[in-house]
Amino acid sequence: MRRFLIAGLAAATLLSPLATLTAQADEIRSRMIRFGYGLNEDSNQGRAAKLFAEEVAKASDGKLKIRTFGSASLGADNQMQNALIGGAQEMMVGSTATLVGISKEMAVWDTPFLFSSEQQADAVLDGPVGRQVMDKLEEQGLVGLVYWENGFRNMTNNVRPIAKIEDFSGIKLRVMPNPVYLETFKLMGANAVPLPFSELFTALETKAVDGQENPFNTILSSKFYEVQKYLTVTNHVYSPWIVTASKRWWDGLSQSEQAIILQAAIKARDFERQDTRAEAAKALAQLKVNGMQVNEISAEQIQQMREIAKPAIQQVVDTVGQELFDQVQAEAAKAAN
Repeated sequence: MRRFLIAGLAAATLLSPLATLTAQADEIRSRMIRFGYGLNEDSNQGRAAKLFAEEVAKASDGKLKIRTFGSASLGADNQMQNALIGGAQEMMVGSTATLVGISKEMAVWDTPFLFSSEQQADAVLDGPVGRQVMDKLEEQGLVGLVYWENGFRNMTNNVRPIAKIEDFSGIKLRVMPNPVYLETFKLMGANAVPLPFSELFTALETKAVDGQENPFNTILSSKFYEVQKYLTVTNHVYSPWIVTASKRWWDGLSQSEQAIILQAAIKARDFERQDTRAEAAKALAQLKVNGMQVNEISAEQIQQMREIAKPAIQQVVDTVGQELFDQVQAEAAKAAN
């Protein structure tokens, strides 16, 4: 039933003017809503969080107040997820990858080389199979609202430029605490080290790890160029973010309150994706200006990486099930055409 309610709210909020929602003031209580995220306020994530807060305040006539907490000030993604489940925090946006431990279906978005374009990713994530994966979170005490975009992930390190598979050898690479990411880079020959994002800059600065992988925007906004020399364009994984709410808290909201929050999340999603994509090219150019040595891996090497990553892809299939994996692949193929 929950998936139909969220889907119905999404349709209703897109069709209904804000005046209709704000008119139902008797169903809207004054609330302070804590919204946590990992990046800093000047990042694409921070800008979208600010817009989200503004839209919620505007649609609720100031009754619903989103208080944003950036720079992982409420904890790393997994800590915030636990806070949402326990009802100690209301909302957050974070990586789908860190949810795999509590909702195995989320692992499907970790599939290496799953998407070849942002538009293809949008079609799948915003479609029925994306909603299906999101709805599974409710069994674990979370409500998924919308997917935002982190972007295609790329490599940085301080050891050497990576132009071929052999160049991964021996590099101590920070990856998210996620089994598919760990397995993928171990297969490439790297020494994959799981670390929360909040600890990453210090780990790079102290040389506890040699490198990391993130989208251009995150590499720039987190100032990794200060502690990293080489950047390799690999686009090895498309990484979504997901806006989630505490189910315990969400179920206590009126339908009007839920609709206002969902509509604002959708608006922030559309803004965030445009912002992220516009910023990506500028970020890459700025990283070069800031002294990073940038190279691209050839199509031949990318294909070799894809072949080497097959055991990690099979790990995704084993985790989420062949049926869901095939559904996602079919939707991705349809979107590509």
